[in-house]
Amino acid sequence: MPKTELYVVEQFLSVQGESSYAGKLCWFIRLAGCNLNCSYCDTEYAKKFADGSLINIDALVEKAVASKVEIVEVTGGEPLLQSGAAELCENLLAAGLTVLVETNGSLPIDKLPVAVIRIMDVKLPSSGESENILYANFSALHPRDEVKFVISNRTDYDFAKHIIEKQLGADAEREILFSPVWDRITPATLARWVVADKLKVRVQLQLHKYIWPPDMRGV
Repeated sequence: MPKTELYVVEQFLSVQGESSYAGKLCWFIRLAGCNLNCSYCDTEYAKKFADGSLINIDALVEKAVASKVEIVEVTGGEPLLQSGAAELCENLLAAGLTVLVETNGSLPIDKLPVAVIRIMDVKLPSSGESENILYANFSALHPRDEVKFVISNRTDYDFAKHIIEKQLGADAEREILFSPVWDRITPATLARWVVADKLKVRVQLQLHKYIWPPDMRGV
């Protein structure tokens, strides 16, 4: 029986740059293809399936295990565009790994195994894709899942606060991430707003862009 294959752009070992796992060693599997066109996209090289090469799931899991790190992130592009992404996650979990999936929030997240930690990006107005938020995903979140807001300006910030109030208000222990868009807003500006409003969020920076050049791949 043919093995499931996925379009893969790159695989690499690095330091996790975002989420509550920031700073930890992580094996990354970047899948090709995306259904959105965010104005600040920093992975243009992964937007089309043709940007990747077909690799079977067994080979991907074998390489992840060989990295000898406990955390694996499946990212993109938008990994949920490929139907085999859930199977990949199941196999990574079966190998004893902690699995993170970075998703843009426009596709159903409930297709992923329960044990996967979903890091769901909620698209804000400056992205140009806020109309594609799949609001049903908020009710599909599990306790360990994280919700990320990528913020360019005050309009984005206020929109994010509204989403938190309407969709996450009763979820006091949820890990909520506020991330400034590189070169559009300073971390200090975002931090001042969060402090002034006493928001229960984590202000995060894209750590990898401070350690290495911001346009470097494979880090």
